[in-house]
Amino acid sequence: MLPVKQFTDFIEQNKLFKPAGKVLAAVSGGMDSVLMAHLLKAAGYNFSIAHCNFQLRGDDAIADQEFCKNLAQQFGVPFYTINFDTTDYAANHKISIQMAARDLRYQWFQQLKQQHGYDAIALAHHQNDTIETILLNLTRGTGIAGLHGILTKNGDLVRPLLFLNREDIKLLIKQNSLQYVEDSSNLSVKYARNKIRHEVIPKLKELNPSLEKTFENNLQHFRDMETLLELKLSELKKELLIQQDDEIHVPLEAVRKLEPKRLLLFNLLQPYGFNETAVDDLIASLDKHSGRIFESLGYRLILDRENIIITLKKDHPTEITINPNEHMVNYNNYKITLLHDESPLIVKDNPLAVSIDADLLVYPLTMRAWQQSDYFYPLGMKTRKKLSDYFIDQKIPVHQKTQVPLLVNGNGDIIWLAGYRSSEHYKVSKNTKKVTIFKLIKT
Repeated sequence: MLPVKQFTDFIEQNKLFKPAGKVLAAVSGGMDSVLMAHLLKAAGYNFSIAHCNFQLRGDDAIADQEFCKNLAQQFGVPFYTINFDTTDYAANHKISIQMAARDLRYQWFQQLKQQHGYDAIALAHHQNDTIETILLNLTRGTGIAGLHGILTKNGDLVRPLLFLNREDIKLLIKQNSLQYVEDSSNLSVKYARNKIRHEVIPKLKELNPSLEKTFENNLQHFRDMETLLELKLSELKKELLIQQDDEIHVPLEAVRKLEPKRLLLFNLLQPYGFNETAVDDLIASLDKHSGRIFESLGYRLILDRENIIITLKKDHPTEITINPNEHMVNYNNYKITLLHDESPLIVKDNPLAVSIDADLLVYPLTMRAWQQSDYFYPLGMKTRKKLSDYFIDQKIPVHQKTQVPLLVNGNGDIIWLAGYRSSEHYKVSKNTKKVTIFKLIKT
């Protein structure tokens, strides 16, 4: 007899899908997925079968494909199958064969779900798969999320066999004389998961014959801990992650008070791509290196005087040229307009606009970001000043220095730090005949 009531109770208790839901069952032909298909049929669910041929096992893979097709015909349910060039995909994406197979099948399952309106994708993982996953994660290094094992429900992915272990499944297959196919690669210990399955877990079961039950209890503790951490992180995100324009500011004083600092800071920064090594380096720098920059794939983190500042990395042109006949140019997130006037007008009270003596301009002009060796003669001063010192005086955060547009004359002189200060050498004077007014507009 099949444990149909246990199966349906487990589905209902975990809200995997509704009784009238439309389910796509991933069936490899192995005993786990075959039992799942028989249970779905016996319980009267509306389901279809999907099978992937990864073309890694020659005729055996073709036989598995035919077996699954016949099983679908036996049940009278729709059948989908696909052949993947897994080896080629793995080589092109520089990933392992196992990871390639995983990516390919999940992408295809999602396509089928969207095309045919399935409510859930049923996968035949069981309790031992969860134990293997946890042990595998521990050997590779993991946080709390890696300890919760395989989730019963993760979005539209559902696992209705997680109430059974491997021995339960073997016994049910035998008692009900269910036919299945054996994947010979499951026996090979060259794969890390199989090594844990065939060599590590049997040793652990010698120490604890009730290993599955013990892990089931542990999993509940781990999931409760994860829930507690998520609640704490939700509070911290609201309190500490302060949005300012297109930046996120995290007050340093609050970071210093975090406990446990490494755990909480890592989980706050992980969504921005920062790993544990970067977090360790950041913690070591908290009281030492203001101005230090850390980078992830998509973000830049700046350790400023009072805040940790997180910004999106943007690819901007390093410089543009401006010709005398142009009236508007684009630079990064700005538009720069040019107005040529025959009278010596002076722009006042607008840091984003400046009047320059037009006769002193040498075209083409350049708009660019600052460089370490840059200097200029600030308006009102007779001596030159390094831009790096000027930025410090103005308390401009290190990551914003490169965002300040510099208007540079054709002779190399810096005419204007847009938004801040112009040069003494290019100001409008009593001898000025005509001006060019530059205006910066943020887009």
